[in-house]
Amino acid sequence: MESFSVFVNNVDSLVWSMVLVALCLGVGLYLSIRMKFPQIRLMKEMIHLLMDKEESESGITPFQAFATTVGARVGMGNIAGVASAIFYGGPGSVFWMWMIAAIGAASAFVESALGQAYKVKNPDGEFSGGPAYYIEKGLKCKPYAILFAIVAFLGPGFLMPGVQINSLVTVFEEAFSVNKILVGAICCVILGIVVYGSIKRIAQIAELLAPAMCAVYILAAVIILGLNITKLPGILKLIIQSAFGVHAVLGGIVGSAVSWGVKRGIYSNEAGMGCGAIVSAAAECSHPAKQGLIQSFSIYVDTLFIGTATAMIVLLTGTFDVADAAGNLLISQTGGLESGIKWTQHALISTFGTWSGKALAIIIVLFVFTSMTGYCYQAESNIRYLTGNSKKAVAIARAVFLAASFLGAIVNADAVWAMGDIGYGLMAWANIIAITLLAPKAVEILRDYEKQKKSGKNPVFDPAKFGIKDETGAWNRKKDS
Repeated sequence: MESFSVFVNNVDSLVWSMVLVALCLGVGLYLSIRMKFPQIRLMKEMIHLLMDKEESESGITPFQAFATTVGARVGMGNIAGVASAIFYGGPGSVFWMWMIAAIGAASAFVESALGQAYKVKNPDGEFSGGPAYYIEKGLKCKPYAILFAIVAFLGPGFLMPGVQINSLVTVFEEAFSVNKILVGAICCVILGIVVYGSIKRIAQIAELLAPAMCAVYILAAVIILGLNITKLPGILKLIIQSAFGVHAVLGGIVGSAVSWGVKRGIYSNEAGMGCGAIVSAAAECSHPAKQGLIQSFSIYVDTLFIGTATAMIVLLTGTFDVADAAGNLLISQTGGLESGIKWTQHALISTFGTWSGKALAIIIVLFVFTSMTGYCYQAESNIRYLTGNSKKAVAIARAVFLAASFLGAIVNADAVWAMGDIGYGLMAWANIIAITLLAPKAVEILRDYEKQKKSGKNPVFDPAKFGIKDETGAWNRKKDS
C-alpha cells in the first residue's frame, strides 16, 4: 500500500506541475480580457437568469443544472481540500483560491456555453454534451474528443469518488465512533439506488439539497466570524502577506501558496475542467450564454462562499498548521491534529460544542451525496459518448463508479487525494487547451446574446448562424420562454 501511495503521489506531482498552474491562471485571464470580464459586468444578469422560471420538457431546467453543478462542485474540496491547501501552502493559498475563482468564472462561462451550443438530443429525449462533443464538432478532431472522454470517465468515474467517501467515513468515525468500512458500504448502497436513475432524478435531488446544505454551512461560518470579528483584520493581513511571500515565517513557501491555492481552487470549483459543461449541456434554455452565465455564478457560490467559509472557520479559530516542502512545521496550532476534515470538525466543536461535530457529519453526507451523483453523471455522459449510448456500458460504468467510491473507505487519505488530483489535473489539461482554441466561438455567442438583450428580445440561439450543425434537433424548440 505504501508503494502505491508513493506512485500516485509521484504521478500527481507530474500532472500538477507549475505549467498546469500557470495555464489555468493564464487562460482564465485571457478569456476574461477577451470577453471584457463578463463574470463581473454581467453579475446582475446571472442572478436574473438564476431566478428565471424557464421550464423544460426534454432536459433539466437552468436552475436544476446550476444546482446539480453546485452540488457536484461543493464537496470535500471545499472543506478538507481548503484545509490541506492551508497546511501545504499557508494561509496565502486562500488568496490564490480567490483569484482562480474570479478569473476561472470566465473559463466556466466558455466551457458551459460551448457545451450548450454543441449539445445533442438523445433518442430518449434527454440532452448530452460537454467537451468531447465540442472538441469533435467544433475543433473537428475526433481522436482528441475520444481522449477527453476517456480521461473524463477515469476522473469522475474512478479516480475522484474516493476522496468524498474517505472524508465522509473519517468525520463519521470521529463523531460517532463507527467503523469506516461499514459507513462506506452503507453510503455506496444508498448511492447506487440513486445513480441508477436518470439525470432528471439527480437534478431534482440536487435542486432540493444544494441550497440548503450551503446555507447551513455558511451560517456556521458567519457565526464564527461574528464571535471572532476582532481577529479578522489580522487574518486577512496574514493571508495577503503569505500569498506574496512577505510574511516573516511563511515567505519561503510563496510558490506552494500559489500552487496549492490554484490546485485546490480548481478541485473545489472545477472551472476549466469541463465538468460544468457536461451538466450544462443537459439543460434546456433558449441561448447557450444563459447557461454559461449561470455556471459562472456557481463558481462564486462554490469557492468565494463555501471555500471562504471553511478558511474562516479554521483560521479564525486557530485550528491550522503550516508545513514546508520538507514537512517541517512552520506554524503549529492544532497539537498535531491531522489536517483535512478534522480541522473543520474540531473548529466547530471548540465553538459550538460536541453536538456540532455530529451536525457537520450530517452536512458532510449532503455535500458528498450531491458531489457523487454529479460525478456519476459526468462519467456516464462520457461513456455514452464513447459507446454510442450503450446501456450495457453505462451499467458497467456505474458499477465501476460504486466500486471506486468504496475504495475511499479502505485506502489511506494521501493516496486517495493524490488519485483525485490526478483525475482533475488530466481533465484540466485536456479541456483548457480545447476552450482556448474555441474561445472565438464563445465570444461570438456572448456578443450575440448581449446584442439580442440590448434590442429588448429574449435571446434565442440559431446554431446555423455560428456554423453549428444541429443534426439531432437539440435546438428545435417548440416554444421560447
